[in-house]
Amino acid sequence: MGDDGALREAGAAAVTGERVLVTGASGYLGGAVAAALLAAGSRVRTLQRRPSGVAGAEDVIGTVTDAGSRRAAVEGIDAVVHLAAKVTFTGDPAEFAAVNVEGTRALLADAAASGVTRFVFVSSPSVAHTGTSIMGDGAAPAEPSRARGEYARTKAAAELLALAADSPSMAVTAVRPHLVWGPGDPQLVARVVDRASKGRLPLVGTGAALVDTCYIDDAVDGILAALRRIDVAHGQAYVLTSGEPRPIGELFSAFCRAAGVPPPAVHVPVPVASAVGAIAEIVWRLRPGDDEPPMTRFLAEQLSTAHWFDQRRTHQDLDWSPAVGVSRGLERLRAAHRGATVAVGAGDLAE
Repeated sequence: MGDDGALREAGAAAVTGERVLVTGASGYLGGAVAAALLAAGSRVRTLQRRPSGVAGAEDVIGTVTDAGSRRAAVEGIDAVVHLAAKVTFTGDPAEFAAVNVEGTRALLADAAASGVTRFVFVSSPSVAHTGTSIMGDGAAPAEPSRARGEYARTKAAAELLALAADSPSMAVTAVRPHLVWGPGDPQLVARVVDRASKGRLPLVGTGAALVDTCYIDDAVDGILAALRRIDVAHGQAYVLTSGEPRPIGELFSAFCRAAGVPPPAVHVPVPVASAVGAIAEIVWRLRPGDDEPPMTRFLAEQLSTAHWFDQRRTHQDLDWSPAVGVSRGLERLRAAHRGATVAVGAGDLAE
């Protein structure tokens, strides 16, 4: 990329006073990012299918696949944080491609045409996961042809599009938060606790696969750091984790104990879980609905293989490190389930 001096000056002013578009702000992570930007002094606009619920944000109701709402959303904007995506284990491949790939392509083009100077694409470590364990790797290149499942494949293709759009006029970086969780999390924690409470949460394999996760405040802070440090981070991808890998069985048990439900005790062999997942995928394809299958081949793979990451380049380039981490995050999760409040430190993001 060319004019790094101009980008460095722009990056130093990033966040405070900036006009920032956050797509997907009705989601758990997107809403937290929008709220944190507002707290940091940004003027925030959002784009998603329904009201974001973020006090102080200007909502544009629409989708990244609709040209009218997309162009209205980027008009007059300085920076974009793009989180909107189709995120499910199953579904029509054409829908994944339309939202995740073509929606991102169109948003990049409209952002550049509108004069946006910074663009943070929120990706996923699954874009570089090819089915084997990841142990201490960095952010390997996205590989659409080898990624597992429609979500990962289309996010990989979208990430490549985003990084290819990095230019002297619009700096682009990609961040890959890994397994974001925390109080109010409707995905990972809620599903683990709900299934465990019903006795429907087996551990796949031994439950000893070592996995990294990212507490919600750490994920938000990392995304904002990427925006601030885009003069350094442009054209590159970074994995964001709390840097405390845990055996997945131990992590799920901790979620359950925080919620006061019995932790999982039944183990299912990996081949059995994979076979059940394959059958479930067929059933859900024949009778699509809003619910998720209890198991898929991708999920069986994720629950039985290690995936933890070297964070040194992330910490150095983004000038960021996790402020909360897993241990303190679990304390906050327990407090939230007890209806208690936890004091927020000077360097923490409000929950």
